[in-house]
Amino acid sequence: MKKGFSIMAVAMLTILNVGVANAQNAEQGFHQILKDYFIKGGPGFMGIVLLCLILGLAICIERIIYLNMASTNNKKLLANVENALADGGVEAAKEVARNTKGPVASIFYQGLDRMDEGVDNAEKAVVAYGGVQMGQLERNVSWISLFIAIAPMLGFMGTVIGMIQAFDKIAAVGSLDASLIASSIQVALLTTVFGLIVGIILQIFYNYIIAKIDSIVNDMEDSSISLIDLLVRYKK
Repeated sequence: MKKGFSIMAVAMLTILNVGVANAQNAEQGFHQILKDYFIKGGPGFMGIVLLCLILGLAICIERIIYLNMASTNNKKLLANVENALADGGVEAAKEVARNTKGPVASIFYQGLDRMDEGVDNAEKAVVAYGGVQMGQLERNVSWISLFIAIAPMLGFMGTVIGMIQAFDKIAAVGSLDASLIASSIQVALLTTVFGLIVGIILQIFYNYIIAKIDSIVNDMEDSSISLIDLLVRYKK
């Protein structure tokens, strides 16, 4: 009985060791396979597709960092402004807005800065500067959508060129030989695959960024309405 358990234990350990070794070889081989396919796809189109990925990811990372820094606790900011208005007036509230980061605080400052001209002018300033802040949030986002569109198109262009090369080889030889056109068809398919992969990756980041911008814009609108209501009560 003990001998049977020993044999089973050795067998299980052997299977686990083989599995780990295969996994490590597969992981190492994946990078090499990816590199080989990238080279086979041709340096021209594949390099441009890779450039689209690099530039698109750089913009995505910059936007994500900026948007995360732009996100603030708007309820806390509004409460601080309200307390400052009650205790020290408009100047104290402006100081609170000035020392707070984010687009909502900047909008608050612009509205408070026009407070001496009346609530209507303060509201116009809030609306106008809100548009400016929206432009800052959406800056460079159009480039991401451009790279999302360009990468698959470049892949499809590589596919068309690869097929043209394949038919040129068939026309030159005068007969259909699979080994003769296989390399051209492979190039055509690889460019399409890599172009679609780049488009999918950037599309995921793009959707996240758009959702983040929409969330911040909604917070800006709600906070702006609350500020105007606060200013109206303060004037009374």
